[in-house]
Amino acid sequence: MGHRFTNRTGGVSTGAFSSLNLALHVGDEPALVRENREILGSQVGLHQYMEQVHGNRTVIVEAVTEEPPTADALVTGIPGVPLAVMVADCIPLLLTSKVAVAAVHVGRKGLMNSVTLNAISAMREIGAREISAIIGPSICGRCYEVSEEIFLEVTKVHPAAAATTASGTHSLDLPAALVKTLLSEGVAISFESGCTAEDPALFSYRRDGVTGRQAGIVWL
Repeated sequence: MGHRFTNRTGGVSTGAFSSLNLALHVGDEPALVRENREILGSQVGLHQYMEQVHGNRTVIVEAVTEEPPTADALVTGIPGVPLAVMVADCIPLLLTSKVAVAAVHVGRKGLMNSVTLNAISAMREIGAREISAIIGPSICGRCYEVSEEIFLEVTKVHPAAAATTASGTHSLDLPAALVKTLLSEGVAISFESGCTAEDPALFSYRRDGVTGRQAGIVWL
């Protein structure tokens, strides 16, 4: 069992995508992205990506396929099948247990539509009991400024997400809300934290607009 969070370093992409961009959909040269994925694959093994759509669909993976499933959470109980979640500000959530692991894409919409709970449920259906979570780098509550409308919509359901920016405007602390959700399910939590918007070593869509994607990878 193991996991890894990537950052911008160690790849071949250039410019706004420098250098370990793993996403094919952001405007980077596909050949460079594929080389970046091969570089990562040489370190963690052939791994499964997903077509993330800010939904709550969870897919059980039995083998790595070239065509990524449309989902925002991947679960497997098969050793040697690494699962990947790509992010540039959303939370890369990795869930582990003795018999199953999951990679979960938790953004604002994912938080609201319970993608985390769906992934935990899928893990339990294939036998997971004691589940642990690793929360990777994402945008922090100081930086994730939102409109009053979105602030009220989210905090009505997840009060722990309420935050303010340094200038006092409405913002959301998605990791704080995710922690509440995980604790309610009895999940042990650890962090490999950092703010994507504040750390230039990480890709951030909110900071840069045109940018790449880093990943969290987990395997049994």
